[in-house]
Amino acid sequence: MKSLWVNEIKDRTGETVELFGWVNVRRDHGKIIFIDLRDRSGIAQLVFTPENKELYKIAETLRPEWVISVKGEVVQRPKGMENLDIETGKIEVKVKELKIFSEAQQPIPIQVAEKTETEADLDTRMDWRWIDLRKPEKQLVFKVWTVMEQAFRDFLIKNNFIEIHSPKLMSSPSESGAELFEVKYFKRKAYLAQSPQFYKQMAMSAGFERVFEVGPVFRANPSFTPRHDTEFTGYDLEMSFIDSHQDIIRLEEKLIVAMLEAVKEKYGKEIQEKYGKEITIPTVPFPQVTMAEAKNLLSKLNIKIQREADLSPEEEKKLAESMKEKHNHEFIFVTDYPKEVRPFYHMRLENDSNLTKSFDLLWDGLEITTGAQREHRYEVLTKQAKEKKLKLKPLQYYLDFFKYGCPPHGGLGFGPSRFVMKTLGVSNVREVTYLYRGVKRLTP
Repeated sequence: MKSLWVNEIKDRTGETVELFGWVNVRRDHGKIIFIDLRDRSGIAQLVFTPENKELYKIAETLRPEWVISVKGEVVQRPKGMENLDIETGKIEVKVKELKIFSEAQQPIPIQVAEKTETEADLDTRMDWRWIDLRKPEKQLVFKVWTVMEQAFRDFLIKNNFIEIHSPKLMSSPSESGAELFEVKYFKRKAYLAQSPQFYKQMAMSAGFERVFEVGPVFRANPSFTPRHDTEFTGYDLEMSFIDSHQDIIRLEEKLIVAMLEAVKEKYGKEIQEKYGKEITIPTVPFPQVTMAEAKNLLSKLNIKIQREADLSPEEEKKLAESMKEKHNHEFIFVTDYPKEVRPFYHMRLENDSNLTKSFDLLWDGLEITTGAQREHRYEVLTKQAKEKKLKLKPLQYYLDFFKYGCPPHGGLGFGPSRFVMKTLGVSNVREVTYLYRGVKRLTP
């Protein structure tokens, strides 16, 4: 007999089926034992009656989170007892066979199915993350992530991008000297990669023309905010023969629409039910403001300016609110960042060498992307590195990429965890990370 997912038995009345899963809830009504069986796809009600004494005796021992399998007949629930709140609400399984795979010690450290006035605090749930992830709404996060990532790959492959996997152990920093994890590498030092940036650009010099990568990123960031972590998954892409950073912006707009359309098609209804968030497909093009225009707008709104060259989280939020009111759009590109807050390899504007051909993308006030056109000319790149007071020797392997012919190119780094946060309307990156890593968390 082939085992089935719970959501596959709705139309199998009269058939004998086999199901596997966890005991979600147990209810005793008189002499009848009802068990809600939970698997990844949903919940089914199981029924045990005293006629089969041996089976009934075993059923009496069942407790929440035990792992079991059952065989039984799918039957219509008695009239008036249909529970339409769950997907299989009109049917139940009259159990004929039961097997216990694993018992769960009681009490459970955090509740999975029982409704309480207050959920366990976030740190406690992170301590018991594998139990927390049993909740259907938590599993939905990673179903959404799977569809999102497939859409990301499909879009780029359709547009002739090649996937690469760059090393995560590096001899020198991939960005600035800050936020680095230094590790012992035999008899010398190495660094965990903050970004695949240098190696994406190497692919441009190698003639790949269009590449993308999905991989881990490491940042020794001492921040404790809800949007920061020390290890996360990054999406990156790089593209050759562009005219400016606007080519990258136009590509990303279409990419984001494709990702959101895929998620909405498969999980839009479930996201609405479990998170109360309706997915809106954005119109193209997205609104844009330069950094100078953003600062001017914020000044008119009497928002305190913390740094002239960059945006604080509060400024990003207020800017997004203002632009949404004006354009009715959840996304906004901020462009033309001053050179002092951008890496040495960002290309400068022809009409103002103090500004870079760079951008950030904000979604409802949260930065989800940083991108730019890169400087591909060896002499200019070397000059800009010196301006930043960087030592050229550790960078020489990178600078060599541009000595023997490299096309104009640009790209972006995209934060998928932040993207999922906004898709579901949650406020903390920990909620959408399989196992979070932060300043004080290296377990489980």
